Amino acid sequence: MRIVKWLILIVLPLMLCSGCYGSEVKPKENDLLFVKSKTGRQSKKVILLLVDTLMYQTIDKGIKQNKLPTLQYLIDHGQYYKDLVSSFPTMSVTIDSSLLTGTYPDKHRVPGLIWYSANENKIIAYGTGPVEILKQGVDSVLTNALIDLNGKHLDQHTETIYEQLKKEGLKTGSINGIIYRGPVDHKLSIPRWIKGTTGLPAEINVKGPDFLSFGALSNPLEGLKSLPDALTNRMGFNNEYTVETVKYLIQNNKLPDFLFAYLPDLDQEIHKKGPSELDAVIKVDQQLQSLLHAFGSPEEALNKATIVIVGDSGMSQILPAGKKPVIDLTKILNNYRLLQPGAAATRETDIVLAVNETMAYVYKLNTNESISDIANVLKAEARIDFISWKEDGWIHVVQAGTSQQLKYKPNGPISDSYGQSWTIEQHPEVLDLRINQNKKTLEYGEYPDGLRRLYGAFHSHEGDFLIVTAKKGYELVGHSSPTHRGGGGHGALHQTESLIPLIISGTDEKPGYRRIVDIKSYLLQLLTNDLKNSESKD
Repeated sequence: MRIVKWLILIVLPLMLCSGCYGSEVKPKENDLLFVKSKTGRQSKKVILLLVDTLMYQTIDKGIKQNKLPTLQYLIDHGQYYKDLVSSFPTMSVTIDSSLLTGTYPDKHRVPGLIWYSANENKIIAYGTGPVEILKQGVDSVLTNALIDLNGKHLDQHTETIYEQLKKEGLKTGSINGIIYRGPVDHKLSIPRWIKGTTGLPAEINVKGPDFLSFGALSNPLEGLKSLPDALTNRMGFNNEYTVETVKYLIQNNKLPDFLFAYLPDLDQEIHKKGPSELDAVIKVDQQLQSLLHAFGSPEEALNKATIVIVGDSGMSQILPAGKKPVIDLTKILNNYRLLQPGAAATRETDIVLAVNETMAYVYKLNTNESISDIANVLKAEARIDFISWKEDGWIHVVQAGTSQQLKYKPNGPISDSYGQSWTIEQHPEVLDLRINQNKKTLEYGEYPDGLRRLYGAFHSHEGDFLIVTAKKGYELVGHSSPTHRGGGGHGALHQTESLIPLIISGTDEKPGYRRIVDIKSYLLQLLTNDLKNSESKD
């Protein structure tokens, strides 16, 4: 969780100055008493490992060089897909919401890492970079991330996998998952060094799965196992904490029926060094090897559990500084009155920017110009890929530089490979759609499941806004967005940032559609079919 890294950089100096550092508030969790399945069955568990920014290109490169023996073993003894379609925008908080609810943002209602709430009249930011956190306000960002994300922003009527499995009588767990809402009461214990410099309470009541481990804020293994959850270890939001917690549950026969485990470290390295970074993937491979050996051997691991490994988004190589990779939206839109970070919108505010690296929401508030007028200003920038907006039930997409336009809406004569139908007019090549007019079918090219994903983002929250994406190699910035010149970036709709790997070992059951929104139903099928088979044997 990048917010923790930036929080440490921001709050630590304040903590040292204020003298508020002292004994920590200890978690009061008894998860291990309740995590074992009540069915008493010895059926297979399912472990879902989300490796942030794991890419199939890097896996293939490492395997070719014989540097990823664990991933090689899991692929040789399972299924390996390189074309799992992520959510949109391709940012962790939205993707994780899609993974664990099985829906796009129009249902789960988490639009991005940063977005504007018309209802609250403010920017909602979960933590993008240190400058942006400071300008938006540390209290505000922490409240969004620790209280409101799971408690309010994630749609209350859209069930998570934890909530759904509870109805089946199955036990669940989450280790360092950003999205963890479930049916069981828990407390996040806020360290005094954070509480002393912010307005957060000492404890935050949350709902989660049976076993909830969330770094130092919720550590059910406190006093049982030493874990790297100190300030210098990003408060436990690191791969070692996650893997060691999984290993403890395995070795002590405490695995729930379904366990989600998040490995965050790779994302940071790819952002800094770019998509070709391999050393960090080698380290992940070694950590996975230790996890498999916690069962006794890799063979025994696949006898006792189904192991599912998934990435969350791809990453584009951002051009170096000399190639002018940064598209500053504040300069392009400098004739409008833009909302400043941390401020509330007023009648004087024309436009609000919410930049998610290579994708941005551009909100029209009080300007007299139409949404298409603003799009016309943006489309002159050749480094922008496309600009899109919704109007009168249609979604309009304009290709920057050419001014070619596509418009579409759900339902119609054209069907795609996911069983969705559409009405499409004007230039389908804007989103690289290959339409067979005789068969009334379409195939996606550069933008996988692009129509549905873009529709999901436009219906994820209220407001009159544009969606802007950058061409590969470039990234968007607002007033204080982080930049990654020469490194990696994501957020956009194209293949490079949208297609992710999926490795499934320990079962022959195959997923249906290969999209991240289809993983939940696949996991439910694995778990509930196993339950039915176990009951029939009894």
